[in-house]
Amino acid sequence: MFDLAPVSLWLEDYSGVKRLFDTWRSEGVVDLVEHLSSRPERVRQCMAQLRVLRVNQATLALFCAQSQAELLARLDEVFRDDMGAPVIHELDQLWSGHHTFDNQSFNYALDGRRLDIRLRGRVLPGHEQSWDRVLVSLDDITARVQAERKRAESEAYAQGLFEHSPVSLWVEDFSAIRKLLDDIRSKGIRDFATFVKVHPEFVTRCMQEIRVVDVNRETLRMFDAPDKATLLRNLSHVFRDEMHESFTDQLQDLWNGKTLQHREVLNYSLNGDPVNIHMQFDVLQDRLETWDLVLVSLVDITARKKAEAYLEYLGKHDVLTQLRNRTFYTEELNRLSRKGPWPVSVLVVDLNGLKEINDGEGHAAGDALLRRAGEVLGKAVDAPATAARIGGDEFAVLLPSTDERGVQAFRARVESMIELNNQFYAGQSGHTLALAMGEATCEEGELLDVALLRADKAMYADKARHYLAVGGVRGRGA
Repeated sequence: MFDLAPVSLWLEDYSGVKRLFDTWRSEGVVDLVEHLSSRPERVRQCMAQLRVLRVNQATLALFCAQSQAELLARLDEVFRDDMGAPVIHELDQLWSGHHTFDNQSFNYALDGRRLDIRLRGRVLPGHEQSWDRVLVSLDDITARVQAERKRAESEAYAQGLFEHSPVSLWVEDFSAIRKLLDDIRSKGIRDFATFVKVHPEFVTRCMQEIRVVDVNRETLRMFDAPDKATLLRNLSHVFRDEMHESFTDQLQDLWNGKTLQHREVLNYSLNGDPVNIHMQFDVLQDRLETWDLVLVSLVDITARKKAEAYLEYLGKHDVLTQLRNRTFYTEELNRLSRKGPWPVSVLVVDLNGLKEINDGEGHAAGDALLRRAGEVLGKAVDAPATAARIGGDEFAVLLPSTDERGVQAFRARVESMIELNNQFYAGQSGHTLALAMGEATCEEGELLDVALLRADKAMYADKARHYLAVGGVRGRGA
């Protein structure tokens, strides 16, 4: 039975180890692990006391030995390298009074292959006092250990990719949300969009049911979080305000079976700064029935959104005066011509004396005066009215839902702000801000272009009066 056993069996004599233990106990050794860990030579001394009496055929096959004699003669090739830690664990079990021991270790076959083994030993009955007969079995677990090692390496590789990804990654559990959606579906709800409009608290409930499993380092950096625990405790600061609306859209897609989603959302860092995000949401394929594993990637597009907003601003604003530009003015004029609201009043404005300042002191001085005109008109206008620079020294103010009395009151307001502006800049530039203005009102059914012509004509009359008062006559551009 020993020879034919399908598992590697070793019959060994541990009596020499027993005598060493007795000696060390007499010397006062109590903790064998501590004793051997600091004295590696004594581990080797124990191993030298082990005597192999017999091995079976499975052992010879496992270690690629032609005979027992060859195996015993080459045991130094079998037991080598750093076997100290596993041997100490094995010896400590015997030291503690057990007559059995169990250990995972490694040996080497005679062809040089490393063998990961599961070792079990037992002092045979009747030999408990001397330990001169110990039966040891070895199970070859090399394939299992290599598979575990590869799996661990694969997990470490995947974890490394996750942690060091340049993109913010979130692993989330949406299983509770899946159950909530299934529950209302089972109650006969078919129109989800109408349902959430009537029951907005359902969206809030779903947001509260999101469970964040893990986040990576880029996520902590993006949201100014010192660690994962702090971020997860403060998710209500990250997902707020506009997030309710975008999450409603996300739920609508999930309701319709769309488990791979892309959208732009707005989150907030823990210090309160808005973070514009491009989000990709993906329920992993093997979790489509439960939604308990969802991968969410977030790309910070705040810089891009700022650039887009600035380009949009430039497309509709005059950089020098910060007022709307001619493009916006034309579009707004067309919109008001079609839809009102009526009456619509216009105030046409021209800066007096700009050409003289440009010719005499340079365009920098003229630009400074244009900026002051922009300050006055910008402060005077309240939505839905808009002020625009429509030419070099020409401005226009569109005033929807404003009658003749209203536009006259607005003009008086501008004149008052011109006076305050001149007081503020008195002595700084030596120039007085003077604006020629003309107003007109268009009733529903009339052409707005006709009102603009009337306002333009009134502005020229005002400009003529100004130059008549200061002496001399100037035309457009003066």
